[in-house]
Amino acid sequence: MSIKNSFQISLPRTCRINRNDSCGSWSKCFIFLSFILINISCATISHVSAEGEFPAVYPLIENINPQWQHFTGGVGYFHGKTENPRLEFWAIKVDLRAENISIVTGTGAANSGSSLSTRVSSFVRGNNLVAGINALPFDINTTAEGQPIQNIGIVISNGALLSPANRYYDALVFYKTEDHDEAAPRAAIVSQSSIGSAENIENAVGGFHKILAGGNPAQRTVNNDARHPRSAAGVSANGDFLYLLVIDGRRTGSVGSTERETALILSALGSHNGINLDGGGSSALAMRFQDGIVRTVNTPVNIFPGQERAVAGCIGIRAD
Repeated sequence: MSIKNSFQISLPRTCRINRNDSCGSWSKCFIFLSFILINISCATISHVSAEGEFPAVYPLIENINPQWQHFTGGVGYFHGKTENPRLEFWAIKVDLRAENISIVTGTGAANSGSSLSTRVSSFVRGNNLVAGINALPFDINTTAEGQPIQNIGIVISNGALLSPANRYYDALVFYKTEDHDEAAPRAAIVSQSSIGSAENIENAVGGFHKILAGGNPAQRTVNNDARHPRSAAGVSANGDFLYLLVIDGRRTGSVGSTERETALILSALGSHNGINLDGGGSSALAMRFQDGIVRTVNTPVNIFPGQERAVAGCIGIRAD
């Protein structure tokens, strides 16, 4: 692939080789350069820089007017704040019709049929993605990766069922697009109880409940005033666009949102239906920026601010 703009690399001392250097220095240099090349070539690099990036600020949630930046082909990026309530959030918009875009769902590497815990940033990095977010709830709390973990809800990846449905919760589903009927949605939010098999489903991840229905906050959100960091996903009315959202909480600059506020932000972004994903210390949206480095855009708060929790199922975006 071609890299936009110049990419300057400052070599470590062991890589500044002269004719008197030993083979060991050459080896170290080769390993270092190989690492750099792998990291800048394995995935599409964003046009957005992580440096000097500031949010759009709005007085109220009702005033949000998304200012989408071009992140990479088929993917837009938006960083916003509201003053009342005091919230900071990050979102991506994915055009599911784009030929270069594909959805990736899954967990950490499989081990004898069990899922292993993974940080979202590791999921993005390891699968050569441009972005990813945590999805369904799970049975343990840990910062450690590679631990056996139990998904609480459905995971379907590339048509294969990795984790069974939980009939009490909803799911984000991506349908197979071979011979796609333009009248049929590419993505939808449905009850997991309605998913009898992986037939006609390419990918799916569970979450908690639908919080946005037909463009309006669901009835269950009306009297739920609990504030937490939130991860959520939404789809447009025709199912052609996917929206992924993370809202910070448990810090001075962002107090966390209610389910209703989360639904209203999803609606402002362009969602017609939306689902509340696993939140709290699990909330993390990781992205691959212009420098090729994958990092969380929000501030996860597991045990302390900035510490990313290892989670279960994730959803990611690949842009070829």
